[in-house]
Amino acid sequence: MHRVEHVMGFPVSLRVDDVTDPSVPEGAADAVFAWLREVDERFSPYREDSEVSRLDRGELSADGPSDDLAEVLGLCEEYRIATGGAFDVRLPGRGLDPCAVVKGWSVQRAADLLTAAGLTRFCLNAGGDVVVSGGPWRVGVRHPFVADKVCAVLGLTDAAVATSARYERGDHILDGRTGLPAAGLDSLTVVAPDLTLADTVATAAFALGREGVEWAASQADCEVFAVVAGGGVLRTPGFPTAGARTAV
Repeated sequence: MHRVEHVMGFPVSLRVDDVTDPSVPEGAADAVFAWLREVDERFSPYREDSEVSRLDRGELSADGPSDDLAEVLGLCEEYRIATGGAFDVRLPGRGLDPCAVVKGWSVQRAADLLTAAGLTRFCLNAGGDVVVSGGPWRVGVRHPFVADKVCAVLGLTDAAVATSARYERGDHILDGRTGLPAAGLDSLTVVAPDLTLADTVATAAFALGREGVEWAASQADCEVFAVVAGGGVLRTPGFPTAGARTAV
């Protein structure tokens, strides 16, 4: 089964290979995309009526944020402290924007729905951040300078991979310590057991700049591939490269 929908501002594709009863993956896919649409409605800082926007304006009840949003904000604070403020979802002059955590967190939740439905071999790709179950799967890491090429191919089984870079949205990741665009890296890819960890570490490390490579490598269960400014490559020994395609 293969399905693609546009949710949260980017394409989300789901491929399921272990299909015995077709109704099972179809029903699970319905649940996945319904959940992601709910996340967009509740947590988008670009929607005036979202929970995030209402919290930012001080309009929530005395009960405070929902358990889900409290979990997301807890992760945001954890990584703000861990990076000395480089990763910060509350930048001066800007509204609350937890998207850097929400994306990986919500897509991992979606993958968990597939697992709970009994599916054991699938690939969920949300705008280039990927969760795979079963395997091995081959996942390409986009070349940061050449749009139609990859700089590495990963061999993944029961894992997640996320990349932070400039090539899609320009200098959208800011260093919270300065308020300026993060500098020192062209792209940074993290492989981890789940996408919440991979995506948040990748974004936080990119915000740190060149020092973020060593920081990300020090995080438990994370393997790192980074293209530093100027084109050099740094990677951890355990980064699961299945084969290089294009030298950077």
